[in-house]
Amino acid sequence: MDTIAAIATPNMAGSIATIRISGGDAFAVAGKVFRRPVDDMAGYTARYGRIYDGDTELDNGVVLVFRAPKSYTGEYVAEITCHGGVYVARRVLQACLNAGARLAEPGEFTKRAVLNGKLTLTQAESVIDVINAQSERYLACCNAQKSGALEREIERIAGQVLSLSAHISAWIDYPDEIDEEPTKVLRQLSDVRLELSRLVQSYDVAKTVRDGVITAIVGKPNAGKSTLMNLLTRKQRSIVTDVPGTTRDVVEETVDIGGTLLRLCDCAGIRESDDVVERIGIEYMYSRIEEAALVIAVFDNSRALEKDDYDLIERIRGKSCVCVVNKSDLPDVVDLAALSAEFGGAERVVRICAKNPEALQTLSDVIVKACDVSSFDLSAGFIANERQRLCVIQARELVEQAIAGIESNAPLDTTGFLLEQVLEELYRLSGKSVSADIINEVFEKFCVGK
Repeated sequence: MDTIAAIATPNMAGSIATIRISGGDAFAVAGKVFRRPVDDMAGYTARYGRIYDGDTELDNGVVLVFRAPKSYTGEYVAEITCHGGVYVARRVLQACLNAGARLAEPGEFTKRAVLNGKLTLTQAESVIDVINAQSERYLACCNAQKSGALEREIERIAGQVLSLSAHISAWIDYPDEIDEEPTKVLRQLSDVRLELSRLVQSYDVAKTVRDGVITAIVGKPNAGKSTLMNLLTRKQRSIVTDVPGTTRDVVEETVDIGGTLLRLCDCAGIRESDDVVERIGIEYMYSRIEEAALVIAVFDNSRALEKDDYDLIERIRGKSCVCVVNKSDLPDVVDLAALSAEFGGAERVVRICAKNPEALQTLSDVIVKACDVSSFDLSAGFIANERQRLCVIQARELVEQAIAGIESNAPLDTTGFLLEQVLEELYRLSGKSVSADIINEVFEKFCVGK
């Protein structure tokens, strides 16, 4: 392969910038830019020097070398670190191109890591998830994925299919010597189908953990929704006044609560209003309730439940909800027993004063439990994107066809053929059997330099 180069750090001013070079001539290119040999350096060592483009001095910096195959790409790699100005980084990159490298394509370094056996395709796909992770929990799951969690899960399921396929092949070749029990085959196929269904489910759970749980904060005007929004975001995100109807549009913010990402929506208060703008805000609130995976319903501890409160409770019935009784610093008037009954028990009702920062931990604990994503162990491997999901769905459909065939007394050689296709889908997911077009499509989503 030819030698490639790209800026591996963000395209913005910073303290340092790194230009990555990979390929057979990586050390030669770096040597020209530094005007001193680097091919005599041991792997994982660095050397300070001045950086040139031809006769023009550009900067001073450090070159770090990695010898094949003990590098990210599996090739000879040199990384030049210079000062982090946007212009100087681009000039150093141009110096590398002038010295014999070509500009890397998006994701080409990781693509080479896959082609050289340093990463599997699923591990490579997890790299972009690590880069884009916005919560502690999803980052931990992505790192498990990058370490091969999904790969191991696919190999385990493929092993089950392969064992069953081999047994069926032996029965077809030696029908008098192999005892065949259709019920046993059906049971094993059902187990495989269950495993594949769990993987399909992991896609939706992972998407929620990655993108955030859409969370609508709703309640009557002046119940304290905006104060609660500011508590959860730890900043003055929503306007707080004593005037009812202050929030008319939907105020949105993304926050990490106990390792779970929430996409908060502070909505207009529910009430009858003649104000045209406020009515539009209330309609927005209704639409957010429909979209929300979690509803935080806010009630005023100092006011008795009224028609608007019960209208709200009826509208959110059936949704995953947390009931927040706000203004606990004021005299108790609201009927806590009625709210507990409406929200399925006291564990979904939390009584706080949203003005008190200490209330954040109490509320966070209830929210994390209500999100119901921590019960699914994504660290054991999960489906991270649409390409992987389609492979698993296709594999599951083939298993279902095999089950239907056995139940209808179809020839077992038909089942064997279907299981071979199941294996093909699983290997396509992991990258064991995948076309160049699919590999190119995967890495088009990466940034240049990764």
